[in-house]
Amino acid sequence: MLIRKLHECEEFIAGDGTQLRELLHPDKQPLELRYSLAHAIVPVGQTSILHSLTTSEVYYILSGEGEMHIDEEVRRVEPGDAVYIPPNAKQFIHNCGQEPLVFICMVDPAWRKEDETIYAEE
Repeated sequence: MLIRKLHECEEFIAGDGTQLRELLHPDKQPLELRYSLAHAIVPVGQTSILHSLTTSEVYYILSGEGEMHIDEEVRRVEPGDAVYIPPNAKQFIHNCGQEPLVFICMVDPAWRKEDETIYAEE
C-alpha cells in the first residue's frame, strides 16, 4: 500500500509558475499508473504562465476562485469544478479570488517535461 502525505511531498515551482507538490508519478514511485497526480496552488492575484501539454489534463478545484483560460475560451471556476484540458490546448489559470486557488492536477499520460511548451508573454 502506498499513501503519500501532501505535507511530505516537496514543493517546487512548476514550469507554468504554479506552486506544485507531486503526489503520484509512475516515474518516481513503483506504480502501474498511466497518469500523474499533483496538488497545485496559485496565490491571490497570480496567474499561471501560458502553456500547453501534448497530453490531456484535468484540474479539480479544491478552494478559491479563478478564471480558466483554454484556447479562446474563458470560464469562472470554483470549488467542486472539474476542468478538462484537451491535448495541445493553450491554457492558463488566474486566481481572481480572495484566497489561494488550490486544485488537484491529473495529467494522462503522466507529465513529462518534453511534453510541455511554455509560451513567452504574447
